[in-house]
Amino acid sequence: MAEGDYKIPSRSGYRDRMQQSEQQGGNPLVNEEELASKALHIQSKRFYLDVKQNQRGRFLKIAEVSSGGRKTRILMSMNVARELREHLQTFDEYIRTLGEQMMNADQLRSAVISRDDRKYYLDLKENERGRFLRISMVGIHTPRTQIAIPAQGVGELCTTLASLVEEFGNDDDDDHDSIESLPAIQPAQLPESKYLHVGNKNFYFDCGSNDRGIFLRIAEVRPNFRTAITIPEKVWSHFRDNINEFILTMNNERRSSLNTGEDSPSGTDKETQ
Repeated sequence: MAEGDYKIPSRSGYRDRMQQSEQQGGNPLVNEEELASKALHIQSKRFYLDVKQNQRGRFLKIAEVSSGGRKTRILMSMNVARELREHLQTFDEYIRTLGEQMMNADQLRSAVISRDDRKYYLDLKENERGRFLRISMVGIHTPRTQIAIPAQGVGELCTTLASLVEEFGNDDDDDHDSIESLPAIQPAQLPESKYLHVGNKNFYFDCGSNDRGIFLRIAEVRPNFRTAITIPEKVWSHFRDNINEFILTMNNERRSSLNTGEDSPSGTDKETQ
C-alpha cells in the first residue's frame, strides 16, 4: 500500500473471515472489519490510522510505531475522532504561532475529551528532542496508553484524520459508541466539571457514567506526571464525611495551638510587667 493511500478490503474477504471464525467456534459478532487504513511517516516514527467496524459500529485506531519497532495505540469511536480532529486543528494553529525558542510554562497547552468511561488528554510538550503533542487514553477498564506526535506532524495528522472522518463518520455516530460502554444510567444532566489549580498542580473533577453507574474521576496533573482515581457515586458521601472530619480536626488543632500560645506563662509575664 502506498503511503497515504486508502486500503479498502473486499467484502468477500470479510465474509470469508467471518465464516472461518464460525467454523473455529468463534463469535462472528466480535470480529472487526477494516474499512480503511492510512500511513504517515513523521520524523523517525510511523503512524497508522485504521477505520474499523464491528457489531456496535465504526471506530478508529491510531497506532504509533517507533524506529525501534515499539508499537502503541489508542482507540476511539468516530464521534470522538471528530472532536479530536477539531482539537488537532486548534493545536496546529497554535504551534505555528510559536517561535524557535524553548517554550515557557505559560505556553504549554492541554485539552481533554470526555466520553463515558474514557478520557483523552492532549498535552503540548517540549524536551531536548523538540516539541510534540502527546495524546493519552485513560479508561476505567483499560490500561493507560499514549502516543506522541512531533509538532511538525500535527497538521498532517489533522488533515488525514479529517479525510477519514468525512468519509466514514456517520450522522448516527452520536447515538452510540462502538468502543465505550453505553451507560446503564443516563441522568438528565451530570454535574459540570470542576477545575482547581494549586501551585504547579492542576486538579480536574469530572462526572461520568457507564454500565456500572455514575462515578467521579479526580485527576492530578503536573508537568510530566498524571494520575487519577475514580469514585463510585454510592461512596461520595463517605469521601465527603472523611474530608470534613480532616478539616474539622485540623481547624480544632489550629485553634487549640493559638489558645495555648495566648495562655502561655511568657505571655502572662509580659502582661504583668
